[in-house]
Amino acid sequence: MNNCTRRNFIKTSSLGLIAAGAMNWTGAASAESFHDKTARKSPDWLAKGVVYQISLRGFTEQGTLKAAEEKLESIAKLGVTAVYLCPVFVSDDDMNKAFWSDRQKASGMENPCNPYRMKDYYNVDPEYGTNQDLKDFITAAHALGMRVMLDMVFFHCGPTAVFIESHPDFVQRDETGAVKNGRWHFPMLNFESPELREYLIQNMEQWVRDYKADGFRMDVGDRIPVAFWEEARRRCEKINPKVGFINEGTKPQSLVEAFDVNYSFAFVGTLNDSFCGRKPASAYRSRCLSIASQNVQGARFLRYIDNHDIASDKRLNRPEKEYTFEGVNAVLTLLFTQDGVPMLYGGQEVADVSPQCLFGNTAQAKKANLSTPTVCVDWSLAQTPQGQARTALIRQLAQLRRSNDVFTAGKIVWLENDKMDSVLAFRRELGDKNALVVVNTTKNPVKVWVNSKVSPQFAPIQNGTFTDLNYELPPYGYVVRTDAM
Repeated sequence: MNNCTRRNFIKTSSLGLIAAGAMNWTGAASAESFHDKTARKSPDWLAKGVVYQISLRGFTEQGTLKAAEEKLESIAKLGVTAVYLCPVFVSDDDMNKAFWSDRQKASGMENPCNPYRMKDYYNVDPEYGTNQDLKDFITAAHALGMRVMLDMVFFHCGPTAVFIESHPDFVQRDETGAVKNGRWHFPMLNFESPELREYLIQNMEQWVRDYKADGFRMDVGDRIPVAFWEEARRRCEKINPKVGFINEGTKPQSLVEAFDVNYSFAFVGTLNDSFCGRKPASAYRSRCLSIASQNVQGARFLRYIDNHDIASDKRLNRPEKEYTFEGVNAVLTLLFTQDGVPMLYGGQEVADVSPQCLFGNTAQAKKANLSTPTVCVDWSLAQTPQGQARTALIRQLAQLRRSNDVFTAGKIVWLENDKMDSVLAFRRELGDKNALVVVNTTKNPVKVWVNSKVSPQFAPIQNGTFTDLNYELPPYGYVVRTDAM
């Protein structure tokens, strides 16, 4: 869609959303309980899959789609089913720092182009390549058996977004008519406007129809009315019935019709505290049980410990430094076997600890004379013993999910043990199938007894020993037991 077409799209579109005037577009929270409702049926490639996130600026030194495409084969070999790309669309290049996010200014990059501050939703940013490069990337991923999900940033836009002048009602305004900026100092989009809603859904349809994108991750999805996402899904499913939607948010109602998976920091903080000794292991278990009790039946969550926000936030340690290499192995074992969908962050398979930045690539870091001029994955780590061991573990974990549906569709039952401060234990159940997972969250060896009704015979993944329900686990040790290999 070129600029002229964008300005006149209302004249040529069938405004399905305008007819939906009875919907609640305010985004107001409902007092309704959703715990008696059931999560929507989702496509297997997502519900039973493994997601891999790529932030292009930090993924390769070049920071382009073409450079990332060259690594797709190695990603596929991990057992990944879906690649999730951080925004690749045209970023706003406005130099007025009043409209830059705090982290963007603190990065020192002096770069106005924040990938989460959109100028043009309909085209690929030249920094990453061309529109054809995105088509080629998706085609290459499909040839390797993987889907591609795009990151949609619809809560806000850039101050010079291509539609603000021609469609002033597309952004929220105060009583004086001035644009209202949100938490990150960006103009907030106005979902009271039927024309805006149509504009954005047509944008999603374009990526599914013309580029063969398989789905979307929705940035700050909870701040946008669920009714919008439900309509967007219906429209996209007419093009691809197996499209997948991931929500950055926690609203239970979003999983009923709109989204397949919720994604937030709701679990990550407690997980960090448990594995770093700031809280007992039982705190993470309690957090999971609490969130499940407030959600729809069968709710799915994206399970991760690293992403674009964590990797580029100077206030946070990367997981390899926070937990140590062995600790990350234990966490990944937990997240791949727990209920939900595991997500890897680019470079995690080689135990990367490189400083990264969401707000600029390696060339931009050098131009800004930053003290750490390299801001991308150190892929040479793939040849180290730790890099090879991590890759092997991830392949094992992904294979375990593929070969045993108790880990993708089974119920989770948290188990008591006599070291609740140190050990997480749960059983997965699906019909007559069972699996048992025991993870030591501490840097100390532990002997633990786990209260379980079943003791599966095989242990396809372990670095500890066991006899019946008694386990000896090294620091950050784990045992995964199944009914069959």
